Amino acid sequence: MLRSLFISLSESRGLRSFAERSSIGQKVAARFVAGIGVEDALRVAAALNQKGLSVSVDNLGENVTNPDEARASAGLYHQLLEQIAVRRLDANVSLKLTHMGLDVEEQLARDLVGGLVKRAAAIAPPNFVRVDMEGSAYTQRTLDFVHELHRAPGNQGCVGAVIQAYMRSAEADVAKLLAEGIRIRLCKGAYKELPEIALQEKSEVDASYVRLMKILLKSSVYHGLATHDEAIINDAKAFATREKISRDAFEFQMLYGIRRDLQLRLIKEGWRMRVYVPFGTEWYPYFMRRLAERPANALFIARNLLRQ
Repeated sequence: MLRSLFISLSESRGLRSFAERSSIGQKVAARFVAGIGVEDALRVAAALNQKGLSVSVDNLGENVTNPDEARASAGLYHQLLEQIAVRRLDANVSLKLTHMGLDVEEQLARDLVGGLVKRAAAIAPPNFVRVDMEGSAYTQRTLDFVHELHRAPGNQGCVGAVIQAYMRSAEADVAKLLAEGIRIRLCKGAYKELPEIALQEKSEVDASYVRLMKILLKSSVYHGLATHDEAIINDAKAFATREKISRDAFEFQMLYGIRRDLQLRLIKEGWRMRVYVPFGTEWYPYFMRRLAERPANALFIARNLLRQ
């Protein structure tokens, strides 16, 4: 019930307008979003690197409505890739295809994202572009994009996909990605989907996540386990130890501003940790979908907003 509520709230224009203007909304944004511009994201990335944390930077936004918006979004990612290289940051980038114009013109999105992956691959050392997953209307198109990009000469290892564990197609999609050695970020899923398409019960989603996690860890491809669920994290650690999987063969991933204590603890234990750092003005729908992904985060966030 809470999950559906947060997803509905993420789509409310009125509440979004209020949240973005209110002081409490701005406080939330400051805690969980790096800032408005590229320089804000780079500053936060550098600070996290100093603590031993890797970073994935995301310019928030999706479903642009004209080519100029898409090109502007791609331009920001080119700036990010350039500055990450210049500043020698341990960081890569994440993007959504609809932010690159997929709803406007598929070829436009193909050209823009292809250009970014090509640039990432040309940097020394090569960088990496994660293509984020959106709602089920985009699932197959997104996966097709990633397969196509990865097959292009020189792109191997420089582009990856996201799999949402609650999708009933997840295991088959994982198998196809692994057949081509494509890196995967595994998450639970943050969109409202029909029962025919996606698992609805938390216990089922958790079981699917753990099952897929074990497949990924044994694949010999470098993957990211995106979760704040400490029980699942402990399962992953125990499985990796039992199967003699090196601690640098994969990474845990968490959101900026959430479970910072656990992030640092994992680093101290010798595990790899990447922090997903969003920036930009489109923070409200992002924030609400993160609550939908794990409603228990709402209480955690409320407690932390009262702290200095």
